[in-house]
Amino acid sequence: MKIISNKSNLQILHEDNHLIVINKRVGDIVQGDKTGDKPLSDVVKEYIKDKYNKPGEVFLGVVHRLDRPTSGIIVFARTSKALTRMNELFSNRKTQKTYWCIVKNKPLIAEDKLTHYLKRNEKNNSSKAHLKEVPDSKLAILDYKIIKELTNYFALEINLHTGRHHQIRAQLSAIGSPIKGDLKYGFDRSNPDGGIHLHARKLVFIHPVTKENTIIIAPTPDEVLWKAL
Repeated sequence: MKIISNKSNLQILHEDNHLIVINKRVGDIVQGDKTGDKPLSDVVKEYIKDKYNKPGEVFLGVVHRLDRPTSGIIVFARTSKALTRMNELFSNRKTQKTYWCIVKNKPLIAEDKLTHYLKRNEKNNSSKAHLKEVPDSKLAILDYKIIKELTNYFALEINLHTGRHHQIRAQLSAIGSPIKGDLKYGFDRSNPDGGIHLHARKLVFIHPVTKENTIIIAPTPDEVLWKAL
């Protein structure tokens, strides 16, 4: 999928009357937080207000989130109806989410399903993967496969079955393959841009209004290892 617009520091992957889909950059925050940094949602609102000459406040619903150090697909709703329906799709797992990531330590098995129980630690904003259920933990399931061997690294494709806090990061760390740059989950050094090599690559869903099968693919960041893919 080609980027249809690169205005206002936005890589727009899809835009219609109901949805706008952005290719998030490393470091962008989706929604406002305690840092006070300008969130992507505000940038998108400004873009819509300017493009369509909208008076007053622009409605924009945050459908889901991505961790700040990651890149890739983020969907915003432009109407309350679209927001409600997209929230239902995500909560009922009626979307197909595919991620790409790069790790240094090759998983022992080239293709596998990982099942863990994730327990979140609010104090340090992390999740720990357990093989057996523990108090306050949530079931986390993903499929992964090695899609390319790079110089000193391995590229994996991930398909999520659940959407837990830091799920991919925690589960890959649990099998000894933390994502490149992810200091929080055991990688030995940070990336120069402060991000991690985790990219929300593909999203498939039924459009909430038109009912068309919608496939979004986000180009990877302009970076050496990603380019090798």
